Amino acid sequence: MDDVARIAGVSVSTVSHVLNGTRNVNPTTRQRVDAAIVEIGYRRNVVARSLAAGRTNTVGLSISALTNPYFGSLVHAVEQRLSEAGYVLILGDSHDEPTSEKRLTGSLLDRQVDGMILAPAAGSESTTIPEIVRSGTPLVLIDRMLDLPCDQVGPENDASAYELTAHLLDAGHRRIAIVRGIEGISSTTERFDGYARALADRGVDLDPRLILDGRSNVEVAEMHVRELMSSSNRPSALVSMNNSMTIGSLKAVRTLGLSIPDDLAFVCYDDFEWSDLFEPRLTAAAQDVQTIGRTAADLLLNRIEGRDDKPRSIRVPTTFNHRNSCGCAATSAGIPAAPER
Repeated sequence: MDDVARIAGVSVSTVSHVLNGTRNVNPTTRQRVDAAIVEIGYRRNVVARSLAAGRTNTVGLSISALTNPYFGSLVHAVEQRLSEAGYVLILGDSHDEPTSEKRLTGSLLDRQVDGMILAPAAGSESTTIPEIVRSGTPLVLIDRMLDLPCDQVGPENDASAYELTAHLLDAGHRRIAIVRGIEGISSTTERFDGYARALADRGVDLDPRLILDGRSNVEVAEMHVRELMSSSNRPSALVSMNNSMTIGSLKAVRTLGLSIPDDLAFVCYDDFEWSDLFEPRLTAAAQDVQTIGRTAADLLLNRIEGRDDKPRSIRVPTTFNHRNSCGCAATSAGIPAAPER
């Protein structure tokens, strides 16, 4: 700043006012300061400024499976809201592994982030989260809800999975398989509970042979669906419980030369932008990703600014998008029942 002031022929305080916008500066003087900044390539020392202010204006986000379209959209929604508030997002992929998550969140804490948003991996409540709480860093859980006294926001899982499964049951299906996600994750448990509850409410026994552990992975889901659809235990309908496993399931069906919905009725949790653009058009429970992401950011900003007191837990409803992969068509009189299979 001394060098900029000397070259521009102004005081250091004038340079400071130009850089920080803390006082109106004569346009001609501002131009001289700006030219001097360009000439010597000066950049503000944000780290030093952060140490002095006690704030870095950064937020850490630990999330998994960034290749999943849902999580990519979620990150975008969070970043957009934080950027509007003047914060920079530091992003890391936990890979849904407790060790990776603990290492990542520790690195974010070392960087003195002002707050953290976490999509918790299995077991986070006893590993990662206590360390964040001990640090005093404001924390918001996103996507996956836990029984903890902290701010959190996520989608409605149980009721949405129930609706998808009940839709197939009401269309006459009784052998309905499910591809579920990573064990120990709250969203996996809640969606499976919705599936099981819909079966029980309609008097259909839960068949363990129709429960596939897709691990929220394209290749794993593809392998299990291909094996099931090649067996004598083949179902008439399938529920996929996230985007990645939907891709794997569809790949398996295509590889086997089967047709949706003629050979297999199909519904899924999570929606794609292109779900309505190809055949079959996917019947899906669509999450309101924008609302989830922006709400998580707002909860954290309120906590950073000390505007919130009692922790809040918010569920965002999904939207049932009825298309034709389920094999039935919506009518004004309701959805006609197919013959029992």
